[in-house]
Amino acid sequence: MKKATKKDIEIIKEAFVEKYSDAVTELSYKNDFELLIAIILSAQCTDKRVNIITPALFEKYPTPFDLAEASLDEVKDLLKSCSFFNNKSQNIIKMARSVVELHGGDIPHDTKALMKLAGVGNKTANVFMIEAEGANLMAVDTHVFRVSHRLGLSDGKTVEQTEEHLVKKLKGDLHIFHQAMVLFGRYTCKAVKPECDNCLFPHVCKTKQSFKPA
Repeated sequence: MKKATKKDIEIIKEAFVEKYSDAVTELSYKNDFELLIAIILSAQCTDKRVNIITPALFEKYPTPFDLAEASLDEVKDLLKSCSFFNNKSQNIIKMARSVVELHGGDIPHDTKALMKLAGVGNKTANVFMIEAEGANLMAVDTHVFRVSHRLGLSDGKTVEQTEEHLVKKLKGDLHIFHQAMVLFGRYTCKAVKPECDNCLFPHVCKTKQSFKPA
């Protein structure tokens, strides 16, 4: 597969900034606590599904203190239509306990501190910081992985390698490019039947092949 040239990268950056500079997550939330939970639940699950599930969850457990004391079975019942709800139920309760014990109930705005919370990995921490702070970070989900490979921005086999390539090639405004690739991949550069007629840069695209992390 051909790699994107410097000219290609500039075309990609300009088009993404023009169309998606004001883009934000499609997850519904009212505060840091709700945002972090929504991000955790969105792993391998659609934002649409998460937004259907979370109102009842947030109503019953409005703060980390409430969720830290929650019954696992009751949380599972609220999350049962979410993918991997068993693990996610355990993780968000453990996360709430970590927030209470380590940060007095406040969600930290620091990537390393976030990653010390139960159930929070690198991608989740980066997505939180991108949304909450507009941080110059990249988070690679299935959409970002697919789009970056189709455009020749990365040939990495893993999420970690792909993130490294994107950070190196795109440099600044990474929060914009993360949101741009998520939305572009979700609605235009789809895994099956990509809408190439609506592509922002068909002359830059290297392939229609679909890519998934190793």
